Amino acid sequence: MTTLHITSAGDLDVGTLYAILRLRSEVFIVEQDCPYQDVDGRDLETGTRHIWLAAAEAEPVAYLRILDEPDGSARIGRVCVSPRARRRGHAGALLAAALGEVGDREAVLDAQTYALALYEAAGFVPDGAEFAEDGIAHLPMRRSPRA
Repeated sequence: MTTLHITSAGDLDVGTLYAILRLRSEVFIVEQDCPYQDVDGRDLETGTRHIWLAAAEAEPVAYLRILDEPDGSARIGRVCVSPRARRRGHAGALLAAALGEVGDREAVLDAQTYALALYEAAGFVPDGAEFAEDGIAHLPMRRSPRA
């Protein structure tokens, strides 16, 4: 059983932030072998929203963040699921919650190409050429506001 959590940067307690950063490190840096600066200064911006699923013991098992972009769009990123919690619909649940938070704003993201179906099912469409980031193929995607 997991519980959905949504909070702003200002309401994120230190212990939870630490657990989220540990999960992101586990997936992006260790598992995907991408030594990069995950802590990019945007986690604590005023408009940043943190969304995660926590197991009964309160440890995050899946996470994403929403950033406010200068053009008014919402950037969804850092989508990750712990290896021990995959194939349970967690990424889809997080994405649905994120789109609920985004509302009618335009949303953008850079999808790892293996996950395109997840984002396409949520209404995202390709919005540029494929590119490699840290040796992993990505595709920029956009979801326009609903009419």
